[in-house]
Amino acid sequence: MNTSGFLDRYFSISARGSSVGQEVRGGFATFFTMAYIVVLNPLIIGTVADKTGQFLGDGRNPNIALVAAATAFVAGILTIIMGVFGRVPFALATGLGLNAFLAFGIASQMSWEDAMGLVVLEGIVIAILVVTGFRVAVFHAIPAQLKTAISVGIGLFIALIGFVDAGFVRRMPDASNTTVPVKLGALGNGSLTGWPTLVFVVGLLVTAFLVARRVKGAILLGIVGTTVLAMIVEAIGKIGPQTPDGSNPNGWSLNVPAWPKNFIELPDLSLLGQFSLFGSFAKIGGLAAVMFVFTLMLADFFDTMGTIVGVGRQANLVQEDGTVERTKEILLVDSLAAAAGGAASVSSNTTYIESAAGVGEGARTGLASIVTGVLFLLAMFFAPLTEIVPFEAATPALVVVGFLMMTQVKEIDFSDFETAIPAFLTIVLMPFTYSITAGIGAGFVSYIVIKVLRGKARELHPLMWVVGALFVVYFALEPIKSLLGLG
Repeated sequence: MNTSGFLDRYFSISARGSSVGQEVRGGFATFFTMAYIVVLNPLIIGTVADKTGQFLGDGRNPNIALVAAATAFVAGILTIIMGVFGRVPFALATGLGLNAFLAFGIASQMSWEDAMGLVVLEGIVIAILVVTGFRVAVFHAIPAQLKTAISVGIGLFIALIGFVDAGFVRRMPDASNTTVPVKLGALGNGSLTGWPTLVFVVGLLVTAFLVARRVKGAILLGIVGTTVLAMIVEAIGKIGPQTPDGSNPNGWSLNVPAWPKNFIELPDLSLLGQFSLFGSFAKIGGLAAVMFVFTLMLADFFDTMGTIVGVGRQANLVQEDGTVERTKEILLVDSLAAAAGGAASVSSNTTYIESAAGVGEGARTGLASIVTGVLFLLAMFFAPLTEIVPFEAATPALVVVGFLMMTQVKEIDFSDFETAIPAFLTIVLMPFTYSITAGIGAGFVSYIVIKVLRGKARELHPLMWVVGALFVVYFALEPIKSLLGLG
């Protein structure tokens, strides 16, 4: 059997003006551009305790390597599936923003198993929308500029998390004596102290420089370089960790950077299957659970559409009618990836805009995705390396990713106040309330109210009325309970 001939026919390599060599190079480029997620995702979802005080993996302490291995495994499997069935150079991994929302907005109200069950439900709902063709209808129901505002708001939220986790911005030591919730530095007096803070600042500047220079793999290089710097600083200064009693406020957050006992080990995939499909409904009530599923779906839903069109256009895969070849297969794999991410306890997986790096290297087909997926699977064996990365070395990447997401703000027409004000509320309330749901809800409700008061109710899509009503009930849930005697 002529293997090269089969690959060429199945993936349409020659027809798309590519070659096997180009596809392999493109697959490597995409992997190294987005491999940072294997480090960042565990630091976001693996370091936050749920309502019961448990971390992912049912432990009282974070298990970073456990989450890293599962993150790489799911990314690898789903990216390979995208290559085989979607036949496009699109890679998938845990979605940034979605994982932050899951950690800080959902897991704080239930167990991690229940939270991951909501992600599975979200993926199932989106898959049904794809199969029925309803996804396009929902896509058109939400104003484009509100979709953009959601991405921008999540970007600011991620940046804030980065600053706080690094200790660059901290809560006031005694918030009861001041109206200022946070300030710069460990002492709360606007002064930066401690070597770990310096490591964060250097990491942020270096990562920003690499991104500004359009260096491929800039974020991953920034994490690795800053971690090496942190290890050198710790080896010389013997700084140690931050202590629960606050006696070492200038210590390292999360991990003390030091050489690991093992660089390579067999991956522990025990996180797979740790989810409860409907447990959240019993914990927080049906309405609140539905709103969480809707919010996850909203963010996942539109981000994917934009990524597919954007990367597809760069790869010359967008047809004259604006669609991408095999769109239904692509969207179905992406939807199943969301459910798979929840089922594996690593948060929703989605198509990555970083796939554009591989396209830039010549990738045009799904063969590149298979290469990227295999590299992710190999990365599972290096999961112990993630345990040497302190927050101060990883969070510069969060801040830079926040910037990259915020660049979309230029697509919002701020001269059109009817849309700009709701977009503004969406953007600012996410970081200011530490809640992505609050930002989305405020944006949707204010948009509907402004349209109605201006006599433009007919411009609203019927689905917007449904969504708006759900958010009104969500915001007024406690007063409604009191009125009904359920509080």
